[in-house]
Amino acid sequence: MNSAEILTDAFDRIREEVHDAVDGLDEAALTTRPAPAANTIAWLVWHLTRVQDEHLAELEATESLWTGRGWYERFDLPIDRNATGYGDTPAEVALISAPAELLTGYHDAVHARTVRFVGALNDRALDAIVDTNWDPPVTMGVRLVSVLADDLQHAGQAAFVRGILSRAPAGRTDPAAAR
Repeated sequence: MNSAEILTDAFDRIREEVHDAVDGLDEAALTTRPAPAANTIAWLVWHLTRVQDEHLAELEATESLWTGRGWYERFDLPIDRNATGYGDTPAEVALISAPAELLTGYHDAVHARTVRFVGALNDRALDAIVDTNWDPPVTMGVRLVSVLADDLQHAGQAAFVRGILSRAPAGRTDPAAAR
């Protein structure tokens, strides 16, 4: 297995986790918080996808799919078009609401772009410096691993929230209300 195949496999696994966390849930479940200031599944999936989208756009020196391919308009959220969720407050997290099909549709589009990009990389490309604002400077390989780590963490959090919701008493999507 070469580097491009490893990266592709890793991003494929994120896509699987996103679908497992989202598929079959209605918008009420996707926006339920397991605690008053916790992140929702909708926010977690939207955020991890936005981060991946923005970093890939930067690496390709192109516009993100969010702003360049109409996803911002399709979501129709009351947020800045350049928002990625980084540093969002609980009130800002609550603004992210979308049906499962829209969340996975956006993620699938970003995933397709990502695997096309990483599938064409070789080891030399992974060593290219892409960000000199850090010491040491960040290579493309390090940037991609950072995206993978962030996305896997958030996909796992979304799966955790789904697990909490699945254990709530029948008719209740608010785990706090079950206490």
